[in-house]
Amino acid sequence: VQLQASGGGLVQAGGSLRLSCAASGYSFGFDEYAIGWFRQAPGKVREGIACISAGDGKVYNDNSWKGRFTLSRDNAKNTVYLQINGVKSEDTGVYYCAADKVAGFCWVLASEKYDYWGHGTQVTVSS
Repeated sequence: VQLQASGGGLVQAGGSLRLSCAASGYSFGFDEYAIGWFRQAPGKVREGIACISAGDGKVYNDNSWKGRFTLSRDNAKNTVYLQINGVKSEDTGVYYCAADKVAGFCWVLASEKYDYWGHGTQVTVSS
């Protein structure tokens, strides 16, 4: 499975951004993969933001990320989206998406559970 994260760039604080994660090369249907989004801020460890499950597309996120981050998937386009509203300087970092073939739930924080990773897209927030 190959994942391509895109949509990053330079954004002004308070603005909005939509990141995309496009998948290809999978043996099963795209809707059988849970997709997670992670962020690595400069000088910090990678942390989980949210994930969306296979099948019913239920979203799981850490409480600290609720409110400004919205996750959705379009299985027809083999793509998962991460919408970030009201961006803040602390949102600066490299955003990664990852895939895990698991049914019924997904891992928000456990990055080691994901088998496939994209290269990440850089988001830089200017004040």
